[in-house]
Amino acid sequence: MSVKTFTEEFKIEAVKQITEQGYPVSEVSSRLGVSTNSLYAWVKRYQKPEPQRKQDDALQHEVKRLRQELKRVTEQRDILKKAAVDSIGQRNSHVKTWGCGGFLNETDIYSKGKSICF
Repeated sequence: MSVKTFTEEFKIEAVKQITEQGYPVSEVSSRLGVSTNSLYAWVKRYQKPEPQRKQDDALQHEVKRLRQELKRVTEQRDILKKAAVDSIGQRNSHVKTWGCGGFLNETDIYSKGKSICF
């Protein structure tokens, strides 16, 4: 099933048939091959003055962008939460090893092959 897309001019003319010429929505719907729900939405939208319509469009665009960003950030947060839970007890700390009867610290490990046992 394909989705029909209509130009803005087509929508405005359809709305004018309903609002200015007084045709019923059902008649315009069947004549133009558009659902009544679409026509009611177009009437609601195109009865507003153009500056207000443009402002509403800009606000809707911003809301959509912010929702997408919120979704992305929420997914990132969830990934980080899972990584934090999975790594409890495992931390990136200084390398320690057992040798010569005790623990050696990081500077001893990197003493370039010198004997560090006493």
